[in-house]
Amino acid sequence: MGRAVRLERMILRGTEERDLDAVLKMEADARRWVIAWPQKAHRDAMRDPDAEHWVMEDPETGQPIGYAILRGIQNPHGSIELMRIVVSRPGRGLGKEALRFFIRRCFDDLGAHRLWLDVMEHNERARRAYESLGFVREGTLRECLKIEGRYVSLHVMSILRDEAVKAI
Repeated sequence: MGRAVRLERMILRGTEERDLDAVLKMEADARRWVIAWPQKAHRDAMRDPDAEHWVMEDPETGQPIGYAILRGIQNPHGSIELMRIVVSRPGRGLGKEALRFFIRRCFDDLGAHRLWLDVMEHNERARRAYESLGFVREGTLRECLKIEGRYVSLHVMSILRDEAVKAI
């Protein structure tokens, strides 16, 4: 993964130790959509040979503006999970731009057959973005998380290699 990739409005590169404070802040700010991890969990993902931890960087300021984690990149069944994708400025298309990259990364570079994710039921914006790029809802894990005293359901979504070719 070691190289940086320039997209239209961001640079994607491997997350480094110096990025962790920004990653944790973005995660805390997105707590309505993402369950926060301790710093150690992010460090573990950065070192895990079965994962890729990416940071999205503003090309003008060099500041982190998002991050994403792929897990299962060595999965013998070709099923990779987009475990996290968080942008600090939602609603501007940055997440969708990064998502297109990760779809290509998984299918073209990593040889995946399937890319999957889960999304909290109340995260309509993210769900619509995933659907617009070809993700299909496979099912719902009903009330599987307890967040701030209430239960939340997760939708499991995926896109297959053949579908991704058509979507992007």
